[in-house]
Amino acid sequence: MALTDKKRRFADALMSGASQAEAAVTAGYSEKTAKQQGYKLARDPDVLRYIERMEALEDEKQQASAEGRQVNLSDLAQRFDDPADFLRSVMNNEREEMRLRMDAAKTLMPYTHGKIGEVGKKEKQREAAQNAAKGRFAPSRPPQRLQ
Repeated sequence: MALTDKKRRFADALMSGASQAEAAVTAGYSEKTAKQQGYKLARDPDVLRYIERMEALEDEKQQASAEGRQVNLSDLAQRFDDPADFLRSVMNNEREEMRLRMDAAKTLMPYTHGKIGEVGKKEKQREAAQNAAKGRFAPSRPPQRLQ
């Protein structure tokens, strides 16, 4: 299942240092079921992947600041000259959300595979004429010239 807005808010609250129950209440779950929801969400694979991605991004930011350089999220897009390469990398990245990977694949599809049945009216007429002019109704060969 995909990472919903509530799950994202839960993960953000959990990363900020709140307990599981407090993070569930912050995310918008009922106070009565917050403890159970917190336990359940803390083990949810989508939430764990999101937390892992955010921690990796934070580590990269810290490493960059230690080296004296800035990290922008737009740096990722600047690594690719071709948008199709960027979409392909998002689609193949196992750490990304499945919904994001699917959207990248859908966006990339028209650039790699054309639609099969997409021809215009003139092309259809030309093709129909060629098919009609076969077999018994094909034009006969012209007479040969004698020299």
